[in-house]
Amino acid sequence: MGLSLGATAQDEARFITLASTTSTENSGLFDAIIPLFTEATDIEVRVVAVGTGQAFEIARRGDADSLLVHDTAGEERFVAEGYGTERANVMYNDFVVIGPGDDPAGIADAGTVEAAFSRIAETEAPFASRGDDSGTNRAELRLWEAAGVEPGGEWYRELGSGMGPTLNTAAGMDAYVMADRATWVAFDNRQNLALLFEGDEALFNQYGSVLIDPERHPHLKHDLVEQWHDWLLSDAGQQAIADFEVKGQQLFFPNARAEAGDAPNAE
Repeated sequence: MGLSLGATAQDEARFITLASTTSTENSGLFDAIIPLFTEATDIEVRVVAVGTGQAFEIARRGDADSLLVHDTAGEERFVAEGYGTERANVMYNDFVVIGPGDDPAGIADAGTVEAAFSRIAETEAPFASRGDDSGTNRAELRLWEAAGVEPGGEWYRELGSGMGPTLNTAAGMDAYVMADRATWVAFDNRQNLALLFEGDEALFNQYGSVLIDPERHPHLKHDLVEQWHDWLLSDAGQQAIADFEVKGQQLFFPNARAEAGDAPNAE
């Protein structure tokens, strides 16, 4: 009986807690790739899907074993501040700007995403913002700043919610919204929403894996996390990411060998 209990406890210990984003969760990526990792290593990955800012806070407290998020500047700062020991590119896709099919702000023919955002602000067309300090929200705020706009007023709705719920709200409001492409492709409740603007290099969306410093949080499962991190960067992990499709579309593009800041075009 003692041996059985010990074996059970050991099995229970072979999991890691991963703080990641709602975009990776909502797209279905983890459902596709985690079973492959578990099959190869016998290590479970339990995902806590939150906004990137909240994921950083969870990791700073030592309440997650690893991070997979999409805010390269924030990830590098996390390492520089001594919370992490390594940050690596894993994959990328892009952001897209969604809105009512009749496009009242006329963003579809805007030359740049900054021009598209300027048109939304000038017409005060409803815009649904995640408002949750996620990687998507941080990227959106950088684009408003680049456009010379300080968003606010009745037209700008900060929701404090994940990507899926934000898209649902935008659909109900007939509002513009910025989303990661993966969640948009997987999203079914589109109503009158349509993809109106894409392709600007400023919409590049890089995801990174970050190892947490074992000296700061020695209680974490660093040995298991290193296997997860290494697998994501390996040929097997990168192929698993490349193979993931929704509705016939590849949603994430592996780039573990690219330098931070590289911005290839996501097709």
